[in-house]
This record gives sequence, structure tokens and C-alpha cells, in this order.
Amino acid sequence: MPSLKEIKSRIGSVKSTQKITSAMKMISSVKLRKAERDVNSFKPYEQSLGKIMNNYLTAANGEEQISLTISRDVKKIAIVVFSSNSSLCGAYNGSVIKKLEQVIKSYNSIASENIIVFPIGKKVRKACEKFGLTTSANFDNLADSPTYEQVADLAKVLIQQFENQEIDLVKLIYFQYKSKSKQSLQTDTFLPVEPFAADNRKSRNDYIIEPSRAKILELLLPQILCSKMYSAALDACASEHAARLIAMQTATDNADDLLQELSLQYNKLRQQAITNELLDIAGGQI
Repeated sequence: MPSLKEIKSRIGSVKSTQKITSAMKMISSVKLRKAERDVNSFKPYEQSLGKIMNNYLTAANGEEQISLTISRDVKKIAIVVFSSNSSLCGAYNGSVIKKLEQVIKSYNSIASENIIVFPIGKKVRKACEKFGLTTSANFDNLADSPTYEQVADLAKVLIQQFENQEIDLVKLIYFQYKSKSKQSLQTDTFLPVEPFAADNRKSRNDYIIEPSRAKILELLLPQILCSKMYSAALDACASEHAARLIAMQTATDNADDLLQELSLQYNKLRQQAITNELLDIAGGQI
């Protein structure tokens, strides 16, 4: 059984840890509010562009195609994976890395050197190094505070490589932010561009197009793809802060429970020690 001194020391240690987790929770809460504002302000724009693109593609009925919409035999794949630079965010990074492994295994017919990973964040980059995966440049700076210009540069590189037939398929793996308590792990096809299933009641195909549908798509698609990549980066950033907020809240609550147990144990031992001393004094007087 531990002594009073040991329990008191442990209580002090738990209190110190609780102060740290509580402070980290407050910091994550502030960062989450900013990231949430960024997501909510940019998402309508990105969704509107996506609807316009979808209406154009569905209206074309395959009559006109540009290079970014053409599917071909998959011989080389690029996978863009969004993770965090730091830990203490629950299962956030573990889930992303596990999904990356699953996606790679689903293309087991393709040689590993033909699967290139674009790691966003230190955690997934280190996991790729551990697994011996082929990675592109270092994109750690995009995990903490992504900017449109930086993300668009990455998107343009992927677009150029796809047009040059250096890669045949581009996948995105990221957490989509829905609320503070709910984030959904997504695996999206970035390239080639495919129209999504739309509600015909809400779709419009009566655009007056000048000079041509193909020319408009050629100019519009790169901008839409850059917006899609940036939206994924914002979602991932907000999801990371939400995951860390929940993890630190749980850690703080667990510290409260542990402090109650230790305090109860401390008081019992202290009461027992006092009782033993009284018994010794009473026994000495007989």
C-alpha cells in the first residue's frame, strides 16, 4: 500500500497534468473557432463552383472532353494525405494513416514505387518513411495554417503531372469537418474529374456558353480543383483542432476522476494513521 507521502506526490502530479490538458483544451477551442469560421466561409463558394462544374459536365453528355476529365488505365497513383504536425489529438492521425494503408492495399496490382504519397503533416510523413513509401516534397507547413496560394500550388503541380500523363489517378484522404463532435474520414478522387450524382430538380443546364463548353471547362476546372484541395485542407485543420479539443477535455475529466479517487484514498490512510496513533497513546496509558 502506498504511503501518504507517495499519494500526496501523485495528487500534485495529476494536478499539474490537469492544468496542462486544461490549457491545451482552451487553446484548441480558440483555434477551432477560427478554423470553423474559415470552413463555413469558404465551403459555400467551393460547393457552388462544384455545382457549376457538375452542370457543365452532365450537360456535355460526353460530347466534349478535356484532359482533366479523361480516365485512363491506372499505372501510377498520387495520394494526398492530410494529417497533423503534432500529437495529442486522439485517434485523428492513427485513423488517417490506417486509411492510407487500406487505399494502398486496394491497389496491390500496382508496384509500390508507382504510388507516390504527398504527405501533409509530420505524422503521416514519418509514417510513410517508416513504411518505406515513396513521398514527394515536405508539406508540413500546410497542416497548421494552410493558405490558398500554397495549397493551389500543390494542386497545380498535380494537375500538370496528370495532364503530362506522369500520374493517372489522384486520391485525397482527409477528415471532413461537420461539427465539433463529428468528423468524417473521406477518400475522394481528385483527378480525373468526374461529375457527381446531382438532383435534377436543382441542376441547371441552360447556360449560354461563349465561346465553347470545352474552353470554359478548360479554364474553370483548374480553379475548381484548387478550391477543392483548399477546402480539404481547411476541413482537415478544423478536424484536427476538434479532435484535440475532445481529447484534452477527456483527459481533463479523467484527471478529475483520478483526483477524487486519490483524495479519498489519502483521507482514508490519514484517518487510519490518526486512529493508530490514538490507539498507541491510549494503550500506553493503561
